[in-house]
Amino acid sequence: MRVPLSWLREYVDLPATETGRDVQAKLISAGLEVETVEHLGADLKGPLVVGQVLTIEELEGFKKPIRFCTVDVGQANGTGEPQEIVCGARNFSVGDKVVVVLPGATLPGGFSISARKTYGKVSHGMICSSDELGMGDDGTHGIIVLPPETEVGKDAVELLELVDEVLDIAVTANRGDCLSIRGVARETAIAYGLPLRDPALLDVPGPNAFGYPVKVSDPAGCDRFTARTVTGLSPEARSPIWLQRRLQKVGMRPISLAVDVTNYVMMELGQPLHAYDRHQVQGTIGVRRAQEGEKIVTLDGVERKLHAEDLVITDDRGPIGLAGVMGGADTEIADHDPAEEGAAATTDVIIEAAHFDQVSVARTARRHKLSSEASRRFERGVDPQAASAAAQRTVDLLVLLAGGTAEAGVTEVVAPSAPHTITLAADHPDKVAGVTYGRETVVRRLQEVGCDVYGQDELIVTVPSWRPDLTDPNDLAEEVIRLEGYENLPSTLPRPPAGRGLTGRQRLHRRVGRALAGAGYVEALSYPFVSEQVFDQLGLEADDPARRVVKLVNPLSDEEPALRTSLLPGLLAALRRNDGRGSHDLALFETGLVFQPRDAARVAANLPVDRRPSPDDIAALNAALPDQPRHVAVVLAGAREQAGWWGKGRPADWADAVEAARTLAREAGAELGIRKGQYGPWHPGRCAELTVTVDGAERVVGHAGELHPRVLKTLGLPARACAMELDLDVLERVGDTVPQAPSISTFPVATQDVALVVDAYVPASDVEAALREGAGELLESIRLFDVYENAEQLGEGRKSLAYALRFRADDRTLTVDEASAAREAAVALATDRTGAVLRG
Repeated sequence: MRVPLSWLREYVDLPATETGRDVQAKLISAGLEVETVEHLGADLKGPLVVGQVLTIEELEGFKKPIRFCTVDVGQANGTGEPQEIVCGARNFSVGDKVVVVLPGATLPGGFSISARKTYGKVSHGMICSSDELGMGDDGTHGIIVLPPETEVGKDAVELLELVDEVLDIAVTANRGDCLSIRGVARETAIAYGLPLRDPALLDVPGPNAFGYPVKVSDPAGCDRFTARTVTGLSPEARSPIWLQRRLQKVGMRPISLAVDVTNYVMMELGQPLHAYDRHQVQGTIGVRRAQEGEKIVTLDGVERKLHAEDLVITDDRGPIGLAGVMGGADTEIADHDPAEEGAAATTDVIIEAAHFDQVSVARTARRHKLSSEASRRFERGVDPQAASAAAQRTVDLLVLLAGGTAEAGVTEVVAPSAPHTITLAADHPDKVAGVTYGRETVVRRLQEVGCDVYGQDELIVTVPSWRPDLTDPNDLAEEVIRLEGYENLPSTLPRPPAGRGLTGRQRLHRRVGRALAGAGYVEALSYPFVSEQVFDQLGLEADDPARRVVKLVNPLSDEEPALRTSLLPGLLAALRRNDGRGSHDLALFETGLVFQPRDAARVAANLPVDRRPSPDDIAALNAALPDQPRHVAVVLAGAREQAGWWGKGRPADWADAVEAARTLAREAGAELGIRKGQYGPWHPGRCAELTVTVDGAERVVGHAGELHPRVLKTLGLPARACAMELDLDVLERVGDTVPQAPSISTFPVATQDVALVVDAYVPASDVEAALREGAGELLESIRLFDVYENAEQLGEGRKSLAYALRFRADDRTLTVDEASAAREAAVALATDRTGAVLRG
């Protein structure tokens, strides 16, 4: 809401020394968010006067039309001689009164004016348009043409009210009263402790039987409808300069007198109005819900198909306006245009001032994507008691400015209603704020807002009609607190309870993040929304459980209506985006929740707000939610180790993805099984299946390896990209996070190497497990250091696995025989379980 300070001063006698910045500080202290104070005309200097065009000479031979004019500016130029000016605009004629800036002046933006030669003539100044003076849009996009009665030589800065300060207020959704000069003036008067001259306090005639007929069929949607008629408007009447300037300052464009007056009153009182051409309205004006499929052409020229919930204004033909949003083109006010023959200007108008249901208006505006100044106000709440005053103010201005006649008939359809009252303990604001205000302060502040207050310890408060947001005692307490000053509230830091730190789960998540960051990964956060087509792109089977998704009723994007069941879609999208922007060596990770629907769908109950939910209530609520395990995933592409003087470097491969899984398992204290696997987006020959033992049974918790070339091509990912994803919650469940001190022996180690030949399909992990079990307690560690395949030496479908076994005892130095015996026992068990043969 833009509020000119000059307009505000009409209703509040602010001290002459108060600036826009001072008023801004006061209003902010009172709870209004004044974003900026715009200083209009602050950089405007020098002579700016009214001139009259005496002659116009058309200059030939140029690419665009150029005119050489002589303009009478009176004694403003010091000589009284006509001013010679070159101008390219064509919307003025000889005899017109215009705005002239003389040499030596400076226009907004630091544009200095001086006499200069142009188009073969010397131009002594400039004839100004509204844009050049920083006035805003006046609808002409040309030179300002002033009324004929304007005095030549008059100071145009004062005439056009070019110097002013405008407060730009961000009005919250609950303060519809502040979308008007009246509402802001009330807040200003309270902030300064000054009286308010309420512009809505007018003498309004009562309703009678002579008014224009109106029928309201939906009193819930329209509880008040006032109609007034003004006849005999002068077709040549134009909005005066002061009215146009005020509309421009609040951000509206002048259109025609009748429309400008309704807009002016709306900005002044906050009551949206609409003017109908009386000769275009046929029969009784009605208010009803639209019939499904009805159509209307609104003032913006768009034909709209109506919904059954839309509230419409009608006549005998059908809809002539969307109630509270925009009028129809059939009854539009026609302006006088001398250039258009046969066009009849509107001379008789019907003024509508109504109060519509804010929810109905909001839904209609959103349904038709049609936001207007009127709908913005109705959505936030309009004072229903102001409708009659607004209609009267409109009638008075039309009679004054257009020479019209106000008909005696007054139509007012009002649904019965009672004022809203609230019972408030006198010390309730004290308890809310933690400050002792006292009853007198509470009563005084509520009365300043406009409330009627009765009672002693228990107050009966009648809320003013312009504050529909005041509905309960806490709202009234907030009014007292904000007017007394939020800055005066004591600030007390809460004391955290002792002995509460991070949970074990939270500590694990932090350790996982630190471990991956230490391994060179960068954390990436992605949105949890996916499209179901991504599962096809990842190559998941039709019956894959990951395809069962939780769909959102109101998704942010219709293209991504489901919640993710895997972290890979978002992480791979981040990989693709970074690679496309020139970052080719990438290692990203993410930890986050995935969402898995339960087998039995449940509907969450609405919990009460007047008490703390019980454990059973919370348990029932959680049972209605999908399962949300926490996963961790990594993706890699490009170089894992950069080349340099230290070596050639190497690209990221499937082993790096597997190592990331091992890193996580170490942080969780879990024993991770790794074997060859095949799943979804991973390359079938370069995919590791990650397993853990849960309650004695082996469980797959994830996969790691190189992605399938088909998936890389479909998603537009770099070649040989790798990924890993596993269930962190399961890893936490089976892990032991208690720190284990290493066992350090003072005795030397005995190293034995063994090379076993097995069938190519036998997993190395099975061979390693057999060796580990067979070696017994003397085995300290085992490491696979070579894999060899050669059909000529080993046979078709065979491979050699070479392991380094380290043996050590805590109490003695092992002999060669002991180490050899342990090695032979390990080989024997591996031979028995996997068919391994000791390589000769």
